[in-house]
Amino acid sequence: MADAERRFGEAMFAIYREARDIGYTPNLFLRMLHEKGAIRTARQLINASQPSDGYTRLWELRRLDLSVEAVVHDNAEWHVLFTCDELQRCKKRLADYGYFDAGKR
Repeated sequence: MADAERRFGEAMFAIYREARDIGYTPNLFLRMLHEKGAIRTARQLINASQPSDGYTRLWELRRLDLSVEAVVHDNAEWHVLFTCDELQRCKKRLADYGYFDAGKR
């Protein structure tokens, strides 16, 4: 599991870099990664009662694929790191914002 946690951390830093490359710099997300680590950061964002400002910004940019929720949902390798409830929250939040609608992925 430690190897999966390390790779997940790499994936989280990769979405930060990719977001930055499209003109959005999620500094709070980066700070959270450094202070809390990738899994605690992901859990905090996934379990929040409302989507983060960063999630909303990615939705506005039509890049929800760069959200923590999408990274967790779309890669079965990460599923072992999260509870069934957390995986459901990812799916619901993505669905609520049209992630699975044709032509939006």
